[in-house]
Amino acid sequence: MCGIIGYVGPRPSQDILLAGLSRLEYRGYDSAGIAVIDGDGGLGMRKRAGKLAVLRDDLASTPLADGTTGIGHTRWATHGGPTDANAHPHLADDDKLAVIHNGIIENFAELKSELVGEGVTFRSETDTEVAAAMIGREYARTGDLVSAFRAVVSRLEGAYTLLAMHEDHPGLVVGARRNSPLVIGLGEGENFLGSDVAAFVEHTRKALAIGQDEIVAITPGGVEVTDFSGAPVEVEAFEVTWDASAAEKGGWSSFMAKEVSEEPEAVANTIRGRIHEGRVEIPELDGMDEFLADIDRILVIACGTAAYAGMVGKYALETWTRVPVDVELAHEFRYRDPVLSPRTLVVSISQSGETMDTLMAVKYARSRGAKTLSICNTQGATIPRESDAIVYTHAGPEVAVASTKAFVAQITALYLLALHVGRVRGAIDPVVAVEAVTELEAVPGKIARVLETEQTRIEQLAHWMADTRSVLFLGRNVGYPIALEGALKLKELAYIHAEGFAAGELKHGPIALIEPGQPVFVVVPSPRGSGEMHKKVVSNIEEIRARGARVIAIAEEGDVAVLPAADEVLRIPLAAPMFEPLLAVVPLHIFAMGLAEAKGLDVDQPRNLAKSVTVE
Repeated sequence: MCGIIGYVGPRPSQDILLAGLSRLEYRGYDSAGIAVIDGDGGLGMRKRAGKLAVLRDDLASTPLADGTTGIGHTRWATHGGPTDANAHPHLADDDKLAVIHNGIIENFAELKSELVGEGVTFRSETDTEVAAAMIGREYARTGDLVSAFRAVVSRLEGAYTLLAMHEDHPGLVVGARRNSPLVIGLGEGENFLGSDVAAFVEHTRKALAIGQDEIVAITPGGVEVTDFSGAPVEVEAFEVTWDASAAEKGGWSSFMAKEVSEEPEAVANTIRGRIHEGRVEIPELDGMDEFLADIDRILVIACGTAAYAGMVGKYALETWTRVPVDVELAHEFRYRDPVLSPRTLVVSISQSGETMDTLMAVKYARSRGAKTLSICNTQGATIPRESDAIVYTHAGPEVAVASTKAFVAQITALYLLALHVGRVRGAIDPVVAVEAVTELEAVPGKIARVLETEQTRIEQLAHWMADTRSVLFLGRNVGYPIALEGALKLKELAYIHAEGFAAGELKHGPIALIEPGQPVFVVVPSPRGSGEMHKKVVSNIEEIRARGARVIAIAEEGDVAVLPAADEVLRIPLAAPMFEPLLAVVPLHIFAMGLAEAKGLDVDQPRNLAKSVTVE
């Protein structure tokens, strides 16, 4: 979500930091900053809200005194708006200590209260400054940066990569990671830290990956890695196999490839901090429970992929809240005189938070007396500001036009919302709620398994089908919106005819499209939780196969009933039926990307499309 770089060595650190940040800007784009220990041992810092170019211009007009130790950061705001004050680095210990951070410190409020009680004042809204203040307090007691760092990180909860340096220790940068990436770059008489190897690949391809709950201290002459208790750790080295020209995408062939790989992380980050003792509590909804307990209708409004996420969420919302739910395209919503009341909750979904159709629908809903809640991936965007409440997805910046990780994060946010509302309404059995939470927490690992076990095969399948001119997608229940999403991705990326259908509609018209060789993807429901639907979908497969279709089934592990009927079976891990969409969509994202690549198309910037549609 944020870009991080650290450097110690003989070269001017400011140049190293800015070059690294330019390759990491895709990770964070709303502010940037650097801190440098100069040749006289003084710590200088500069940070600015806005793109990296704003910081570059500032430094060009009034440069920092350069040195050979430094840290740099590009931020994607998660805690506090994108302002100069909230930008990193954050300072402590009379501005002699600088800290940068990627992630979310979940217990920051408790720690901040402790520090405020000791008289510490804060200059930002961030959780990061709390960590900086704690490290500064420990350092003042010990005078040892590494031990102070170790004492603090063991108290932090959540996900973080932290880097710190102190003007008393030029030539030393300390880092730690928990549930957030950090890698070491090994140079000759110099060493690097980065949120990924893009930060330093221009200078070295020798790298070390830091493990979970580990601390690293780099100096020009060496690297020391320990666990949080201080025990030495052996770190596995690897060679970066691509050059700096690919670093803007973190080494991936495209931003989309990178973002598909981050789907597990997007789900995990959206869940993080919202489950406590087995139940969902969304902090952003504090103060709304009385209203949520009294709602009599939910309307979900969105466009494109976000609308399909809303369609998946409808099943969960109705099941767990027992409130009727409608999903509407935002651009149609306000033109049909919809029925709204003060007991209506209107949920808008937009990755960017700037989709004009959705924004206007939100304004219209508020003007008619409804309460509005936004599910959004962009801190401080217009739609959240215009809404009564906001649930951020925390998927991280999504650069590719065709949404992938934002889609799974939006579904995750809707599931969390459904479990939260169901709890405050008393509509969901506590045992059922705990089972759902357990299933949801397992999703990131299961998506990772799909990527690990099926991605290469799906990419091969896509290349074999490079000349395909039309693909159909079928699904039932929660699988139906996934069929629509699979078709949309193929339209967006490969520019071919693709349609998604509810499988039950097959005999009501779409079966006329089936001819010999017609590829059809079928999202097969689990036979465990929906045996009747499973039998009907298998019958659909047999019907289209009898007419010459080539069937690619997406089915759970162990489902043998699909084997005689399908030409190809792509497996997903076992999951409760409500959670299968988060797994079944991953092969469709990979396939669309692979087919477009096989045709030599730009998967990041498809023709005629923009990432954020800011006009109606």
